Amino acid sequence: MSAFFSYLRETFETFWVNFVRWLEAVFVEPWRLVFSDFRDYGSILDRYIAQFGAWGWIFFILFMLLMLALLVGIGYLLFLIIRGLVRLGRKNYEKTKLVAEVQRLNKELFFAIQEKNEVLKLKAESLGLEDPTLADNSKKAALVAETFPKLAAVDLKYKDKDTSVTLPEIDQNISLEQLAVRYRYFAASQLGLFYDIDMVRTLFAALGTVKIIILEGISGTGKTSLPYSLGKFFLNDVAICSVQPSWRDRTELIGYYNEFTKKFNESEFLRAIYEASYRKDINIIILDEMNLARIEYYFAEFLSIMEMPNVDEWIVEVTKTSDDYNPSQLVGGKLLINQNIWFFGTANNDDSTFTITDKVYDRAISISLNDRGAIFDAEFTEPLRVPYTYLKRLFNEAVTNFPLSKPSLAKFNKLDEYVVAKFRIGFGNRIMRQIKIFVPIYVASGGTEVEALDFMFASKILKKFKALNLAFMHDELKALITEIEKTFGKNNFKQSIRQIEMYINMS
Repeated sequence: MSAFFSYLRETFETFWVNFVRWLEAVFVEPWRLVFSDFRDYGSILDRYIAQFGAWGWIFFILFMLLMLALLVGIGYLLFLIIRGLVRLGRKNYEKTKLVAEVQRLNKELFFAIQEKNEVLKLKAESLGLEDPTLADNSKKAALVAETFPKLAAVDLKYKDKDTSVTLPEIDQNISLEQLAVRYRYFAASQLGLFYDIDMVRTLFAALGTVKIIILEGISGTGKTSLPYSLGKFFLNDVAICSVQPSWRDRTELIGYYNEFTKKFNESEFLRAIYEASYRKDINIIILDEMNLARIEYYFAEFLSIMEMPNVDEWIVEVTKTSDDYNPSQLVGGKLLINQNIWFFGTANNDDSTFTITDKVYDRAISISLNDRGAIFDAEFTEPLRVPYTYLKRLFNEAVTNFPLSKPSLAKFNKLDEYVVAKFRIGFGNRIMRQIKIFVPIYVASGGTEVEALDFMFASKILKKFKALNLAFMHDELKALITEIEKTFGKNNFKQSIRQIEMYINMS
């Protein structure tokens, strides 16, 4: 028996000795080779160092500095990689916690609604009332809250709430020009944002002309700040929806019904347009970095809907679920896009973004923000909640009272014919309709017809020149400047001439 235990002891001792040797061979031996290599490097240096001379020492020092820089760079790179991995892990952890918190709050909301329904039911029973619709309504509310928690919360927020808007008595007859000036002073005095009056007039004219406004320019010029300040001025904060490069279709924008969870993945964009259907004031939605993905893909349905002349047909299908599961504003799973919504898209033109196509530009007004406005003294100005109907009335009155004059229209058509003949570029009826709305509103905001036509020519026609081979059109572009000055005068159409001169410098 003692022989067996001796065998067992020696076997285990041998196993652990061999295991330790294996660990030493794997983790220790390679480093011994490294230190041995350093001794070899020292031996080589000893053989040659006495013969370096002055220049040899200089190059030796430079070589050592480069090697040190290399090692420091490798160490810094490893530090950045490790820090990035740590941050990524922390971000994923925080995102997981946030998702879990949202799910927990949705669950609590669902149980709170159920508890409320139970209380109402008990109260009805105590009074001897039996309303057969109460249980049905409670059941539907619970189903909606479970399927559409965000939209159900909006329904709850505006339930039995009067959303009508009335202007203060002192502002009952505020004009479009006064409104533009007041917004400019508000942005300067309360937000520290300074805008040229011409840009503000362009902004208000764009609001009256289209529902999609594209803000272009280099980073840091205030593309997001402009609609943000406009929302603050109208006392209704904007909804900011960040476009992602992975967006390929409408479901990324609106959301989708998950057949597995039986819940609708609601987007911030959907919540914003849904809430606007309750409101009577101005609503602004920002599509931040809108050309990180192809606009014609994820926004195609809205581009088509807003071309329909009958605004009652501005309907988007949200879901195919039955109305027992849908919020109150979804009729047959469809939502009517309210007229009090404007979509602002910010766009950078660089290698990380997609080119905005003519299809999008033709349906929108594009405003370039490449310069900061000059600082000016502005008295403290209060914001103003404006009913959508009042703003719409101002736009309609502007079109009626300040129609585009026949001489200006004739000059513009003449210039358009010249561009078609020389550059094979023109525009269709859609842009002509926009011009006949934009120009009167711009004039009603305090500007002139020529300034408005200058902007529309630059943004609607000259923008299409980017598709031409401008390197071979130096003379044609100079001739176009001459034609503009001959048609509208030498000191007019400054914006268009400045853009043509930029094209000339590029050629």
